[in-house]
This record gives sequence, C-alpha cells and structure tokens, in this order.
Amino acid sequence: MVVTVYNISSTSARVTWPASPACLDTFYSVMYDPNWNSLIMGYKRKSFKHEERIPVSQTATYLGNLLPQTAYFLCVTCQAADPVREQCQVFSTPSESSEGHDRAGWEVAVGVWLTCCLLLLVIAGVLLWGCLHNMCSLPGRAAESRPVVTASARQDMSSSGHLFQARSSSSEESIKRAAAMQTSLMLAQPGGHVITPEHEG
Repeated sequence: MVVTVYNISSTSARVTWPASPACLDTFYSVMYDPNWNSLIMGYKRKSFKHEERIPVSQTATYLGNLLPQTAYFLCVTCQAADPVREQCQVFSTPSESSEGHDRAGWEVAVGVWLTCCLLLLVIAGVLLWGCLHNMCSLPGRAAESRPVVTASARQDMSSSGHLFQARSSSSEESIKRAAAMQTSLMLAQPGGHVITPEHEG
C-alpha cells in the first residue's frame, strides 16, 4: 500500500491510498502523530495519538488542525492491524510565515504579468493608430501636391492668349504697310514723278 500526502499547508493536508481487496474490515485506520520516532515507539497502533476511521468505500481523507512547521508520521492500515513500514509516510507542515511569503510572491508575479500585458496592449494600440493615421493622410498629401488652377488663373491665361493674338494681327498689318510703302518708293522717279502703269505703256 502506497500512501500519498499532498496539498500540505501549515494546518492541513490530504491523504490518499489505494484500495486494499484484502481488507475485510469495515473501515481503514488513518493514524498520525507529530515528532514520531519509530526507533523508540515502533509501529504499534496504540502508540499513535491521532486516529481516524474511514469507510472501506473511501480511499482518501482530509487532515485538519495540524501544527505549523511540524513533522508528522502517518500510517494507513485496516482496522485492528498494526501498520508496517510500507503503509507509512512522513511529511512536514510549513510555517505560516512561509505560506504568507509564497502567497505574496505569487500575487506580485501575477501583478507584474498583468502590468506587462497592459503595456504591450498600449504599445500595440499606439503603433496601430500611427500606421492608420499615416495611411489615411497619404491621399490628402497627394491631393495637396497637385497644382490647383483657379478661375482667376484661367481668366489670366485666356486674356494673355487674346493679347498674343491681337499683337500678332497688329504686327502683320505693320508688315503689310511697310511693304506697300517700299513698293511706292521703288516706283518713284528722281524727279519726283511716279511711274504709273499708263506711263510705262
């Protein structure tokens, strides 16, 4: 029979053991005693100060009212039988201060873990917001970089076109007048007479 002691605290513990088909009695005897010395007391059932009777249908029990920071010697056997070494187990209860330190350390670890998770979430949110902000501002910047032609600019451009056309037409008229004057001068004689087509005939 292998006895297992677990969930040990400063004042309690849980004990489990395998079922014993050879046990024909109506209960198991769970015996335990603090500061046990097997060399002096041996494995006698009557030497244990504490004994609990558990029905045969159960193979586990809860021990309460234990002393903190104390070594216990525990045996499980059938009723009316002295235990043997293989049916016994030694365990020690921790001190109350160590339990408090363990609990405080666990709470600190949980707090640090939660703080790190919150910081990571905040950083991820800031990065996501920055990316979205940059992506949304790109179309606006492209639109701003394009030249905008206003109505006044269009009017200026059209008026400059008209002026250019007017200046071109006036230049053509000046050239024609100059050509006519040159022709008249060439046809004129030194005496001041002008040779007309009739004189040439």
